[in-house]
Amino acid sequence: MTSEAALLPAGVGWALLAAFSVLWIGLGIYWGRRNKSFEDHALAGRNIGLALGSATAAATWITSNTTMLAPQFALQLGVWGMLAYSTAAIGLLLFAPMAGRIRKLMPNGYTSGDFFRLRYGRVAWAVFLIFTLFYSLTWLVSMAMAGGILLNTLSGIPYAWGMSVILGVCVLYTMRGGLAAVIGTDFIQSLIIIVGIVIVGVAVLSHVPVEKIHSNLAAERPALLDVLFPAAIMAIFNNLLFGLGEVFHNNVWWSRAFAFREGVAGKAFALGGLIWFPIPFAAGFVALASGALNVPVPAADMVGPLVVAEVLGEAGAIGIFIIVFCSLASSIDSLLAATADLMTEDVYRRMFRPAAHPETLKKMAQWVTLGLGLFTWAVCLPRIGTLATVLFFAGPLVGSMIWPIVTGLYWRRANTTGAVGGMLLGAGVGLFFYFAIGFYVASLIATAVSMIWVLACSALSKTRFDWALLREAE
Repeated sequence: MTSEAALLPAGVGWALLAAFSVLWIGLGIYWGRRNKSFEDHALAGRNIGLALGSATAAATWITSNTTMLAPQFALQLGVWGMLAYSTAAIGLLLFAPMAGRIRKLMPNGYTSGDFFRLRYGRVAWAVFLIFTLFYSLTWLVSMAMAGGILLNTLSGIPYAWGMSVILGVCVLYTMRGGLAAVIGTDFIQSLIIIVGIVIVGVAVLSHVPVEKIHSNLAAERPALLDVLFPAAIMAIFNNLLFGLGEVFHNNVWWSRAFAFREGVAGKAFALGGLIWFPIPFAAGFVALASGALNVPVPAADMVGPLVVAEVLGEAGAIGIFIIVFCSLASSIDSLLAATADLMTEDVYRRMFRPAAHPETLKKMAQWVTLGLGLFTWAVCLPRIGTLATVLFFAGPLVGSMIWPIVTGLYWRRANTTGAVGGMLLGAGVGLFFYFAIGFYVASLIATAVSMIWVLACSALSKTRFDWALLREAE
């Protein structure tokens, strides 16, 4: 988008970007001053309380994809699209009891990779690492793309420059502060996001009533109101399972389960899920109002910022800039930290340097964070596809990991054959249908195939896993 067509002067966009960049980097330096070891850096001393825990769970899940992709879902799939995206909250709610069990079974654990290595062995561990790292990089790419799209849409700042600055800022304060900085900034960001979305929703309703929005949709795009819209119905189940897989397997959430104080994890994830649940409805409603407001939408993933700016003018453009910037930062920092810790613990330490000093591990995690940022930046320079196509390409891999994790945590019969076969078969079949039908069925099919294989192997298994093997001595 050219600077003439942008919703904010480029100078305003750069000023906002500079102000928040200084704030987050400063907070990262402040909160990271106590990090002396890898455990401090990766898990914030395993001492996070309920308030910060709930805030970081909600803020991390309120990604830039939530505030930009949820409107895209609504624009393409209608009212069911909003519901489809909101089902991701169920992942946090169901992970709440799992987080308590994870902390009980693995009091010395660091990563989700530790679970796969100890529970299923090295082959399953290797498959899991490939899948989860691919997904993590895909998520990073989708969020970095969103940052560049946001700045370009709102202020005309070139996509490459906007994406580079936002990603660079997150890398810097995450390197310096570790998980403590990530969770601290998440608390502030979650408050800004929630207040901002409430203001945006009220503003849209004050400009166009629900009746007018409904009439416009019925006349111009009736399929968006159809309760039997096939693609939308499939998207509900697909997104539900995608959300479950994202939370269940990703080290973003496992690292928090290990970092929260004993007895806090379940409550924090449950509250985080309840806080997050209405956000996609509010963001999606904005997109449904675009027709009644006569807002031209050149690309589906731009509809949110365009509608808000139409309703609130320059103040709205500034507001949506702040909301999406905070949601972007709250997720990029979490994913950078969790992925760097996974690579440091599971690759560097377990495969190459088992006797590495805690200070050495901390420095390695910082260097890995920088490397992840540079890799993401290089991939994002040529903008590829829409946010939905980029993110949901990893859906089959995510869905295939749900049942190996659930059965591995609760069922002694779960075994390596079931875990490895479930991941490989589920991902393979799911990717086939991703290209044959569409992204909105890929996670659903992958999860179903994986479930059948894992349950069958577990039911036929004669082995009984010893839970004490997960309590690895450090």
